Amino acid sequence: MATVPSDIEIAQRARLRPISDVAGEMGVGADDLDLYGKYKAKLALDLSRQPPRGRLILVTGINPTAAGEGKTTTTVGLTQALRSLGHQATLCIREPSLGPVFGVKGGAAGGGYAQVVPMEDINLHFTGDFHAIASAHALLAALLDNHLQQGNALGIDPRRITWPRTIDMNDRALRDCVIGLGGAASGVPREERWVIVPASEIMAILALAADRPDLEARLGRIIVGATAGAARRPVRAADLKAAGAMALLLKDALRPNLVQTLEGGPALVHAGPFGNIAHGCNSIIATRTALALSDLVVTEAGFGSDLGAEKFFDIKCRIAGLDPKVAALVATVRALKLNGGARKQDLACEDLGALERGLANLDKHIENVQQFGVPVVVALNRFSTDTDRELDLVAERATRSGVPVALTEVWERGGAGGIELARAVLQVLDGGTARYRPLYATTLPIREKIDAIVRCVYGGEGADFSSKADRSIDYLESIGLGDTPVCMAKTQYSLTDDPTRLGRPSGFRITVNEVYPAAGAGFVVAQAGDIMTMPGLPKEPAAERMAVRPNGEIVGLF
Repeated sequence: MATVPSDIEIAQRARLRPISDVAGEMGVGADDLDLYGKYKAKLALDLSRQPPRGRLILVTGINPTAAGEGKTTTTVGLTQALRSLGHQATLCIREPSLGPVFGVKGGAAGGGYAQVVPMEDINLHFTGDFHAIASAHALLAALLDNHLQQGNALGIDPRRITWPRTIDMNDRALRDCVIGLGGAASGVPREERWVIVPASEIMAILALAADRPDLEARLGRIIVGATAGAARRPVRAADLKAAGAMALLLKDALRPNLVQTLEGGPALVHAGPFGNIAHGCNSIIATRTALALSDLVVTEAGFGSDLGAEKFFDIKCRIAGLDPKVAALVATVRALKLNGGARKQDLACEDLGALERGLANLDKHIENVQQFGVPVVVALNRFSTDTDRELDLVAERATRSGVPVALTEVWERGGAGGIELARAVLQVLDGGTARYRPLYATTLPIREKIDAIVRCVYGGEGADFSSKADRSIDYLESIGLGDTPVCMAKTQYSLTDDPTRLGRPSGFRITVNEVYPAAGAGFVVAQAGDIMTMPGLPKEPAAERMAVRPNGEIVGLF
């Protein structure tokens, strides 16, 4: 492979089209476009109400590893490739969070020659959506504590408050805190915790809302805590008269953001729930807008098929009435070798034995997508250290499963490196074999829905529940939240709840530690394993490499 400059160097050298031209290509005029400078814009909500004409393509992947898989990069590159073949294709992905950008990733807008731009803006403050979500979340928290201070007419039990605070930065010191200290004038002392903005229920609500009335209704249904005594009546944001002001703060954030790929194609980048602790998909409004304006829409779901894709199918598609037609499943030789027991430092060496063992992980992810009635194309993201024998072994395994496989080199070559994948996806689309269906009926009891996910998607033998989770499930079903989808929160690195168990484990059970409501979003969250909703920074944060030069140029963001 040729030497490829850093992501930010490529992005800074790119010649961007005026965003009004990108919008005009989609048939969007000035009246439906609010410009945020030359290269960013907000689209009108009315566009999402137009009848859909496009076909929806999902990009998912195997379990992520430290080797890197390039799922977002492949998603961008596939869209670029489809456009280079003459198709009207639009990209739909999530917004990056500042926490991972300054923590480990250093940027999350694709990579190499398959990026969305302006890269610096998208990775930093963008159009202010995350700030609006944080403000709406903070307003509800402030109104809640003010209610306690002003006499607590609703009878809220401070020990049963479930609404946390939020900030869009990795800060482990905020996981467990005490607030309200300093005397009677400073509030009611109680325990408190912070979550990162992508884990906020308001982020999920923004991503799942259909329009402004639906947004306000969902905000009002948020459960912030419960009353004292045996009754434990849930207290909602509507009881605090908070929904209207929160919707006001989110008025513009609800509108999807239009930017472009490096090759000048339209990209809707909107909402950013994490895939391991939230539902991991971009907004319904952005996806519907793209489907109304384009022939082909390429979107992605967070992490592997066991997390993001399952939630895409069981939560987003169910709520929005979407009908996905094909899924591209991203895999790499390097990641499969890690799943087969190879050491990270040995990945540059050919190891057919480790690869053979790791292919069981690929098999399971293929099966996961197929059980939702959606056909699969394996997108084999090529690295320079991959040998022909290794690539052939993966291709043979996929072919044996009746699944087409295509090599991609979009990081190095942009859309030109995704032509093989684009043609394979188009062939499956033209075959018309998709028959999307959710995994379970929402009318099933909560425990049975969780058990179905564990057995069918993770390949386990079932779910066990802590006493706390059992009590929570009984309570949630008693207050009418038994008929919702389930959003599983677990490690992304394994099909199990143990991040060290790679490959395709068998004979395991998942332990659900906690189940809690996301009543406004419209699901309940089941947490398994050691999951943190407030990450910490690593020993050497990506922020240490970043700076602004005297001429205003950003460095270190890659």
